[in-house]
Amino acid sequence: MIAQPTILIIDDEQPMRRLLRLCLEDAGWKVRECEAGQQGLIEVASTRPDAVLLDIGLPDITGFEVLKRIREWSRVPVVMISVRDAADEKITALDLGADDYITKPFNAREVIARLRAVMRRSADVDEEPVFKTGALEVDLAARLVKLKGEEVKLTSIEYALLRLLIKHAGKVVMQRQLLREVWGPQAEDQSHYLRVHFTHLRQKIDPEHTGLIKTEPRIGYRLEVP
Repeated sequence: MIAQPTILIIDDEQPMRRLLRLCLEDAGWKVRECEAGQQGLIEVASTRPDAVLLDIGLPDITGFEVLKRIREWSRVPVVMISVRDAADEKITALDLGADDYITKPFNAREVIARLRAVMRRSADVDEEPVFKTGALEVDLAARLVKLKGEEVKLTSIEYALLRLLIKHAGKVVMQRQLLREVWGPQAEDQSHYLRVHFTHLRQKIDPEHTGLIKTEPRIGYRLEVP
């Protein structure tokens, strides 16, 4: 168990944040607060909390979108909190990578216990929101790609492919995995999708043909790292 873990609360209701803060601080934990999703994403990337309590109903973007964005680069434990008790809501949250789901109103001791449980299960992985290799820099939290300091505009598919290669940097990512995660399981045999989009991606992030992205014929692709 981490000594004095920091918990980030992302919830637009001030009374709820106050209640959670009192409970968490009474347990000896540090607390940070946000009332909106975009602000929460910045806090996760900049302060690296030990766990996140995330409401679904936020004023700017949904908690589901916040969770989806966090999971693009971080495995920080996330516990969803919501007044919504429908099974579909819980399934969506868990499918997007939530570690647990608590329905309001809740018992303070239950929140503490569930946070302790997800933090125990959490792998101690050193994650960095900014990936750098050579002249390429990718801010995964902000979805910002730069080459030699200049911003590079990628399509959503090109970015998704690059993010997967970064996640497995130095390793071959199989064609089927790329197709499944970017286009869905129905596209696992459509390898021509990869040829087209990787051609465009290389032109944008490796115009000098340094071999940044390696192709393993009929197997997959690998992002070269020093």
